Amino acid sequence: MFSEMSVVNIMFHELIGLKITVVKSSEDTLNGLSGEIVDETKYTLKIKTNKGLKIIPKSIVTISIELTNGKFITVDGKRISDRPEDRIGKMRRKH
Repeated sequence: MFSEMSVVNIMFHELIGLKITVVKSSEDTLNGLSGEIVDETKYTLKIKTNKGLKIIPKSIVTISIELTNGKFITVDGKRISDRPEDRIGKMRRKH
């Protein structure tokens, strides 16, 4: 049912476990932050970094995501601003 992750369908996939880097943010302290997504809510991503856990608001960032196939995609955080289960549920309702 779910196709390989891409920039087109990333919002329909589970993000926990993926590695990200903040490539653009209206909050300067978040620029360049990288780590692994360990939790997600409708409005935030919780990232495990070398300096501990950081919570990133989705609405103010653009992130680079390393996909499971080793490719990288860049996503505006606003595109994934739903609860994970709601995003995945939208995909199921489409099919």
